[in-house]
Amino acid sequence: MAMSDYPPATIERLVEETSTVYSLPLFYERLNETINHPRSSIDDISKIITEDQGLTARLLRLANSPMFGCYAKVESIAKAVTIIGTQQLRDLALAASVMGVFKGIPEDLLNMTSFWRHCIACGIIARSLAVYRRESNVERLFVAGMLHDVGQVVLATARPEVSRELLEAQRDTGMLYLHLERERLGFDHAELGGALLKKWKIPASIGEPVACHHNPGSAEQFRLETALIHLADIICQSMELGHGAEAGVPPLDEPAWDRLGMSPQMLGTVLKQSESQINETFSILSGGADG
Repeated sequence: MAMSDYPPATIERLVEETSTVYSLPLFYERLNETINHPRSSIDDISKIITEDQGLTARLLRLANSPMFGCYAKVESIAKAVTIIGTQQLRDLALAASVMGVFKGIPEDLLNMTSFWRHCIACGIIARSLAVYRRESNVERLFVAGMLHDVGQVVLATARPEVSRELLEAQRDTGMLYLHLERERLGFDHAELGGALLKKWKIPASIGEPVACHHNPGSAEQFRLETALIHLADIICQSMELGHGAEAGVPPLDEPAWDRLGMSPQMLGTVLKQSESQINETFSILSGGADG
């Protein structure tokens, strides 16, 4: 097997190599510190965000989009903080800037437009499912959904030749990309993505659902969130709402489905609500990916 010709691709090595190429936007760390500081005000938080005009524009468009359905127009970041909440706005700021982080991925490995459409759809559907279940702080589900396949980008960046072989093997065998990763690398893109988010010090409420979205039973802390991302991903794959490296539909984990306690009828309602949000959110975020 040709893959043995390459240096062994361990999760640690791939994360190390990728985190030197791609790093979190500088504002994220400052934003985090400010939010966690007991004496910081809404103004302090707004100041950090408004230094980046592109980000400010995307966040205000999101705050005024169908995703939030605010009755009054949100015209300032300070108002967005008050309406959406500080931690939630931090999570949205990460989602609004992460598309601009990953650049230069070979088009034949990942079509990034289609990749981000899939990720945004997954985030919106996971968030809608959580809203339907009356969960609190649903923004982290939107971000976890947006980042759930980031491990595919890590592999395509650090080992394009391995990604290419996996894609060819998928075409030749019809096997799930996910199963090929496990068979040939000993891990999958979910674990790899989770490891990058850990390196980036992203909260575990986002990192664990990413790391476990194909194996929800392995989640220890955030089982419900993981089940939501797991289901949202499968819905996106089966409805072909954009796509990453995976061509098939991953298997549904029954305990995860049972944990959510949702009926198939409810899913129809949630999907109907999500449709306009997916298109609108994609147009807001992709329009500003280079800003």
